[in-house]
Amino acid sequence: MLVSNLEMAPGHRVVAHLGLAQGSTVRAKHAGRDLMAGLKNIVGGELKGYTELMQEAREEAIKRMTDEARSMGANAVLNVRFVTTAITTGAAEILAYGSAVKIERI
Repeated sequence: MLVSNLEMAPGHRVVAHLGLAQGSTVRAKHAGRDLMAGLKNIVGGELKGYTELMQEAREEAIKRMTDEARSMGANAVLNVRFVTTAITTGAAEILAYGSAVKIERI
């Protein structure tokens, strides 16, 4: 399945717009990662544990979005966007959404 942040797919045309496809996941901080993040705040640098956590969350949100699009009969999701929302202290939701479409090569 083609997933793109563009409004169109070069070399393709949209033959059907099937609606909004979305997928989300809520992730919580890990106590060990939180401890290491606190230490990093002192010396500075990348919080690699959180970087990995957010990457995993984005991948899961995309998977759920494409699964929903596929169930709608789509072969592409265009104009994909991400939103991150704090749910509670230490937990955040990652939402991926876009237009579920059927495309064909020109």
